[in-house]
Amino acid sequence: MNVLVVYYTQSGQLKEIADNLVRPLEKHNIVWYKIEPEKDYPFPWNGEEFFGAFPEAFGQKTIPLKPIPEEILNQKFDLILFHYQVWFLSPSIPITSFVKSEGGKKLLSSAPVVTISATRNMWIKAQEKLKVLLKAAGATLVGNIALVDKAGNLVSVVTIVDWLFSGVKRKYLGVLPMPGVSEEDIKGAERFGDVIGKHLEGGTLSSLQSDLVKEGAVHISSFLLSVDQKGNKIFSKWLSIIEKNPKKRKFLLKLFNVYVVLALYVVSPIVFLFHYLTYPFWRSLFLKEKAYYQSV
Repeated sequence: MNVLVVYYTQSGQLKEIADNLVRPLEKHNIVWYKIEPEKDYPFPWNGEEFFGAFPEAFGQKTIPLKPIPEEILNQKFDLILFHYQVWFLSPSIPITSFVKSEGGKKLLSSAPVVTISATRNMWIKAQEKLKVLLKAAGATLVGNIALVDKAGNLVSVVTIVDWLFSGVKRKYLGVLPMPGVSEEDIKGAERFGDVIGKHLEGGTLSSLQSDLVKEGAVHISSFLLSVDQKGNKIFSKWLSIIEKNPKKRKFLLKLFNVYVVLALYVVSPIVFLFHYLTYPFWRSLFLKEKAYYQSV
């Protein structure tokens, strides 16, 4: 069987995950395709370029990509493993650009798709946006794997920011945990490949997701789901303000930068406390949402 592995990565983390995920599938024909923008984004980032990507990322705009090789476009695939990043609670710009491109649509509509993300901790609403894009592209989503940084929310902010702006994956200050998806979880992605392989070979991809969930492919945090939902509403307002004032874009993005820092370090701990004090009153709603977001 032919399996297409699609990915976009800056740090190399998603490629490591993909390498481990496909290991149990190596008896099949594995074809790799790295999404490449004509003008790629920097890594490490600097502050201006990082926050400058917000309007286009959250607004799901596209950029020109290098053409997909004809030998890939003209090949028939039995499964597509689609690895993606999340930027500003949305699929990254290169990912959105690929899904909206004619070549991307041709590939994605030709075979069942499993999405794989590696994020700091918030991916749920980005996945919902990607599901809409995939549906518009004619894709059939059969599975989802969401790998996250398991450090505490405030700790992971510090370590991820250091990684993004230094380009070095290290223990910040020598004491904080390594940023990103843990080495254990990166290597552990192989078990998902085992599950995918069994369903691919058995012709049962339509029931794949329930088995992936049993293996721990998707964890839903009530607090992070709440923050993700509220964050999307607030980001929508910021995007509207920035788009309506193009001449003030740089100034407004600096204000947005300040807002994000304050929201993460000042507002977030307060929201966390309030969330868990009120959780018993809406637990039943969360359990329904959890079941939905663990599905495809």
